[in-house]
Parts: sequence; C-alpha cells; structure tokens
Amino acid sequence: MNLNLTHRNALVCGSTQGIGKASAIQLAELGANITLVARNEEKLKNVIKELTTDQGQSHDYIVVDFQNPDSLKQNISAVNKTFHILINNTGGPAGGPVFNASIEEFESAFTQHLKCNHILVQTVVPRMKIEGYGRIINIISTSVKQPLNGLGVSNTIRGAVANWSKTLANELGAFGITVNNVLPGATATERLTEIIVNKTAKTGKSIEEISSTMKNEIPSKRFAKPEEIANAVAFLASEAASYINGINLPVDGGRTKSL
Repeated sequence: MNLNLTHRNALVCGSTQGIGKASAIQLAELGANITLVARNEEKLKNVIKELTTDQGQSHDYIVVDFQNPDSLKQNISAVNKTFHILINNTGGPAGGPVFNASIEEFESAFTQHLKCNHILVQTVVPRMKIEGYGRIINIISTSVKQPLNGLGVSNTIRGAVANWSKTLANELGAFGITVNNVLPGATATERLTEIIVNKTAKTGKSIEEISSTMKNEIPSKRFAKPEEIANAVAFLASEAASYINGINLPVDGGRTKSL
C-alpha cells in the first residue's frame, strides 16, 4: 500500500493543536512538506519544531484568522506553491440550543467553516488540476450523520460543509482530485474539554460524571486520541485512497448509530 507522501505539499489548517496538529505531524512522517495555517504565530513556530525533516522535508507556516476571509485569500494567494493536499480544519462554534442561536453566530460559523474552506479550494485547485493529483479533506463532525444535542449552530454549519464537499467531489473527480470528509467522534482535544466544562456548568455534574456518561455512549468506551483521527486523514491524503471520493468517514469508535 502506497502511503508515501514524499514531494507532496500539504496545507493544514487549524494546525497548532488537536486534530489539525496531529494531522500535520502524521503527514510529515509520511514525507510531506507541511504549510501550517493558524492565527497564533508563536504556536505555529512551536509546531514547526515538532515536524520531522528526516526525508528532506521543508516546512513553513501562514498566520491568518479565519474570521477574516479577505485576509486569508490575500495571504494564501501570495504563496507561490503547488499544494497537493488541503486539510480544512477549524475550531467548532460555541454550543447551545439552535433555537437560542443569534444570526451573528450563524454568520460567524458560516464564514469560518464554509467561506474560508471555499477560498482555500479555489486557490489550490487550479494547480492540483495541472498536477493531476489533489486531496481535499475536511474535518467536520459526526453531526452530519446524527445531530448532537446542544450543538445547534455546529450541526447546521457542518451539514452545509458536507453538502458543499460532496458537490465538489462530483465536479473535481475527473481531474484526479478527491474530496472527502473525516467525521471525528469525541476526541481528547481542547474542544472536547470545553464541551465537557460547559455541560458541567449547566448540569451541576462533575467533569468525571460528564466524561463517564459520554464514554459510555461509545462502543469503544473511551475518547479518541487526535492521532487516531490523523491516521484516517493521512490515508485519505495518500495514493492508496485514489478511488475514494465524496464520502463521510466517521472515526468515532462506533458511536454514530446510523449506517
């Protein structure tokens, strides 16, 4: 199985922590040159130090805030590089019932998760077409298959991204470009900690009680490690996944009840 990514350039968003960082590390281990994207330059510099260069890789980063799509477009367009792999990954919207959500919350999430994804795709795809190789992988959520309680805005926006992605897969497949979604379940990241703390504040239950209840909903009875999600990302980025296109891949320990 060919998982080698030597001479491939990967643009990895939200890559200073959690799943984004784990994905950058895994892609580098397979030989890819990594361009990290996030808003905190100090954290970006620290992650660069963790990326292997054992196979002669060269890594860099771009500082950008996904709340500012115009700045994103300008900064990405200024990079004179062919990207073979794009990992769209952005922190999730704040929790809460969808009925109580403000219009501003929807607009902010739409900007971060769909507008910015689209800008990145429009920027990198022309060169992917020339290369005849492209892997666009969106880190979304299992909520596109089964909405999660208390994450109303996230459920809504993730669904929009999933349908955008499927449409792109149909349009780009003929050019050797695949577009797939990885749907992480409960993963031990800063985002999950935030969700658990919020549930604790609302219910009065302890962090241990909330965590235990969440784990019991998962057949594997544990949270995922970010590296386990990154493994799926790396496979979909490789030559081995060349005929996998337009799918939603849950990596959730079996939690999602739908097929």
